Amino acid sequence: MIDVGGKRARPSAAVDTISAIPALEDNYIWAFTQGAQAVVVDPGEAAPVLAWLQGGGLRLHDILLTHHHPDHIGGVASLVTATGARVWGHGADRHRLPALDVALGEGDHARPLGFDFTVMATPGHTLGHICYAGHGRLFCGDTLFSAGCGRMFEGNPAQYQHSLARLAALPDDTAVHCAHEYTLSNLAFACSLEPDHAGLAEALASTRRRRAEGQITLPSRLGWEKRHNPFLRCAEPALARAVGLPEAGPAAVFGALRAGKDRYRGR
Repeated sequence: MIDVGGKRARPSAAVDTISAIPALEDNYIWAFTQGAQAVVVDPGEAAPVLAWLQGGGLRLHDILLTHHHPDHIGGVASLVTATGARVWGHGADRHRLPALDVALGEGDHARPLGFDFTVMATPGHTLGHICYAGHGRLFCGDTLFSAGCGRMFEGNPAQYQHSLARLAALPDDTAVHCAHEYTLSNLAFACSLEPDHAGLAEALASTRRRRAEGQITLPSRLGWEKRHNPFLRCAEPALARAVGLPEAGPAAVFGALRAGKDRYRGR
């Protein structure tokens, strides 16, 4: 269940109820509850989370972090002070994550409120980026977006493409909970690469309608991403041709795609 109402998500104290709390310019802080207790992922600011907690009579128990960028951790210190929540994140980034209580690494299990999420190290966007997979859901921060992926700030194309390939190996019905509302611009870029791809054109038109109505486009499903997201299709000849590298391998194609998206200004 995705529950988003206006500028603030309306929580429901049911097990595995997922809410998307809008924050900053285009971030979503994902939150889920068990009874009257809650977990949030990547709180870039505190005020929307505190309002959401108060509106639902909830207590924040845990904070999961995917990486160190300010729009993902900016609210952590205030939330810990206000609620005493426990903070989980990548141990290698301990010096850049505020108030870290539980240091995680590849293959570890994060168990906030008794839920069980496998930790996947996904370097590329940053070297210390991790994702949380479990209960049919993937909290992937900025590693994977709907129809796109994050910028490559610290990793290299081979690392990033490998990270995405690992995520793509999860079950097709996995719900993809990424951290930004970038679907529209990502699909416009994908269509610019493959203008004759009917599925992409339909997805772009549908997304434009949804955004015009103020609807959230997330979470997507991993099976849908594998059919539409160019960054998960780097081994396909059509994408290699689209970036002018018909003989190149997936890592080189990914690098060219990412560079192209960095330059892209359409929507």
